[in-house]
Amino acid sequence: MFFRSVIIGVVLSVLFAVPLFADDGGGEKPVEQPAEAGAAPGPDSSYADPAPDAVAGDPLQKGKTGIVAIDTLTVNEWDIPTKRNSLPLTMLFALFPGGGQYYTEHYVRGGFITGIELLLLYEVTANKSYQHKRVLEQVEPFRDSVSIYTRMLLNSSSRDSLQYYQEKRSEFVARVHEKSDKKMEQEDLRKAETAWMYGLYLYSFFDAFGIWYNNNYRSTELKSMKTALLWSIIPGFGQMYNREFGKMGLLYMAFIGSATSIWTSQNMVEYYLDRKHMVEGESTTSEEYERVVERVTYYRKNRNQYIWAIALIYLYSMGDAAVDALLSDFDNPMHLAVLPRLEGGVQALMSFDF
Repeated sequence: MFFRSVIIGVVLSVLFAVPLFADDGGGEKPVEQPAEAGAAPGPDSSYADPAPDAVAGDPLQKGKTGIVAIDTLTVNEWDIPTKRNSLPLTMLFALFPGGGQYYTEHYVRGGFITGIELLLLYEVTANKSYQHKRVLEQVEPFRDSVSIYTRMLLNSSSRDSLQYYQEKRSEFVARVHEKSDKKMEQEDLRKAETAWMYGLYLYSFFDAFGIWYNNNYRSTELKSMKTALLWSIIPGFGQMYNREFGKMGLLYMAFIGSATSIWTSQNMVEYYLDRKHMVEGESTTSEEYERVVERVTYYRKNRNQYIWAIALIYLYSMGDAAVDALLSDFDNPMHLAVLPRLEGGVQALMSFDF
């Protein structure tokens, strides 16, 4: 229920916040550039508009080489424009993991999302249920043995027998604790995997919306790097400012998964610390005590790694937003045009944009 509330809240905040980032005059679809006279227009045309300061007849227009075969190539193959532009249908299909990508004809991306989501669903349901059942089956004989030796201890009057029964009982109690610890670790992993599954679903939803948005409102206008950095103080909002909704979904997936892993790892640290205090009251040289100490160290390290991961992801999101804004009007690093001159001969022009 908690994860559903988080996902619904984030999605609604994004949909309501999108108009805040809309460009002036936005909403108009990019206009196809006509092909040269006598040549058939290509199936896809470049979305890069001529530079505002371009002089009429200047061959070095922004994003143009002067060669029809090059200028009509598809721009940015990751988000190939399609004819399916319905936002309601995109969001409706996106309710199924990868469905929005299938609707917008991005089948490879949709296939990866669906495949990974199904694997995670199988892992947190069928496989984890089987593992839980298997541990209960394995621990049952040890519990029976503990009960048997407990009764023998109560009914025995021989000191030698009492010592033997006590040793055997302690051995089986340790095995029961070991299986109980394994069950707790499986539950910890199940919660973390469930969070990553919800995070992937959230990414699928955002990515589908991003495909629709870029399909209808792609822009090569230069964005402010300073503004992008200011927005990126709120995780993911820098990517929203740059219209990179898929990256925004990836960030939220990483934050949700990492935060949940920190929480579950901390729970395991506290669980094993309690076990450590119980065991060290009996002996600090037993194998069980050494195993418990090792598990405390393992989960502390695991928790700290995810804390560092969240910090690095946050810094990366700020850097990514700044770089995307800086290169928002970047099309091709080199423009080459070979055109005839009226005076005769051939004119070769080249420019570099950085």
